[in-house]
Amino acid sequence: MTVIPFHHQTRRITVLFFTISWWLLCLAMPCVASLATSHDFPLYPVISKNVRFWEKIYAVYSLKQAVIHDSEDLSKIYQVVSLVDLEAPGAQQQNTAIQKQACEKYRSILTKLADQAPSSPEEKRVAALFSGKNTKQAMALAAGNVRSQSGQKERFLSGVVNSGAYLTEIKSILRRYGLPEELAHIPHVESSFNIKAYSRLGAAGLWQFTRETGKQYLSIDYTVDERLDPIASTHAAAKYLSNSFRSLNNWPLAITSYNYGLGGMTRAVNEQGTYEKIFTNYNKGYFKFASRNFYAEFLAARNVATYLEKNTNIGIAPEAKHRYLNCPGYAHIEEISRHFGLPVRMIAKLNPALRPPVISGEKLIPKGYSLRLPANTKTNQLIASLPPSIFKNDQKSSRYHLVRKGDTANSIARLHKISLKNLVQANSLDKFASIRLGETLRIPGKMEAATDDHGKTKNKSTRINVQKNVTTRNSLASKEV
Repeated sequence: MTVIPFHHQTRRITVLFFTISWWLLCLAMPCVASLATSHDFPLYPVISKNVRFWEKIYAVYSLKQAVIHDSEDLSKIYQVVSLVDLEAPGAQQQNTAIQKQACEKYRSILTKLADQAPSSPEEKRVAALFSGKNTKQAMALAAGNVRSQSGQKERFLSGVVNSGAYLTEIKSILRRYGLPEELAHIPHVESSFNIKAYSRLGAAGLWQFTRETGKQYLSIDYTVDERLDPIASTHAAAKYLSNSFRSLNNWPLAITSYNYGLGGMTRAVNEQGTYEKIFTNYNKGYFKFASRNFYAEFLAARNVATYLEKNTNIGIAPEAKHRYLNCPGYAHIEEISRHFGLPVRMIAKLNPALRPPVISGEKLIPKGYSLRLPANTKTNQLIASLPPSIFKNDQKSSRYHLVRKGDTANSIARLHKISLKNLVQANSLDKFASIRLGETLRIPGKMEAATDDHGKTKNKSTRINVQKNVTTRNSLASKEV
């Protein structure tokens, strides 16, 4: 199943959804909004405004719009500003500046209104958003709560289209764990159903597991990152959510823990008792805007996705069908490619968990890995005729470099005739490519066994990295050790 990036996908999808007005969407919502009032997923009155806000973010506001709003009362929207097309040169910097300027504008207006009566039409409009007693004090507080949120409707629609490839199997997995299948909509909030998504904080895949949490449930090393496998990561998410629900006995709390952590939610429950009180009163640690809104976002995403899934005009991707080969040994991807008559790039697309060293042939497909292949009669026949010689007993060894006095990442990369970027990625170095005296660095891109300066084979138990090349690094400058 080919998953098309959202900025290309939307060009092929009918514009029908984008021309649906908000009132029509509201008319369609009751059929799915009733789900949010179920015993499992209650729509608490304290979050109703937030749910409606996120529904608009997912269904109404585009990527070319940013909503300037109050972070505490999401019904207070000060302005919707236009942004530069994301594909335009320098769009990110321009859009950041546009949003920053708009936020500063309303902070200034609110600060002024806290001391003076409104004078301009714009000030009067903003002042009208506040009513009741102590409005000046409320506006003074609101000046510190101005926030910008970009629209997501194109990305969300693309996620709904792409979700068709895996949604049926994801729901089946959740049911096997005894979980509500509605939880399958969490990836809309986490990754917009992008199986290759990486966050700025290093979370990866459909379910956006961090490396630390992911390693509790998944294989994450130099050859495989199962966070990027939509099925393996779904099993991991089901285990996490099952554990959270057993501990918290409440789905709004368990879903919030997916963002905030089980330990954090346990402390919040011990202090506040209920979800509603936590949402209203709790503000310790990292329980900020994202965590407070996570359950409301889930409800909104489920409501909008359920509505869209019923729209036959948007062309939801067909369910992906696969056959799995449990590798009894280590295998070179080129040999697998030749035997099954599949290009390496196709094997890589079917198996997003396989990391670049395996795709390039630097490393072998690991022993025990469940290789995903097309589901057809030919595949079944080819699996039956696999020659045992394809599978090896050992993995290809890697080369390493022991950092000595005077070394820099640049000098090490030059010594081993590799790019600095590859060295940084292979060892998860920071943006400055900082290294430490005595540290052992993996040298990517070589097949032969490595030896140290004394001719001894280096210990292969050194630390394993995980790919983090999500965003462009600001600097690959090296510091001499």
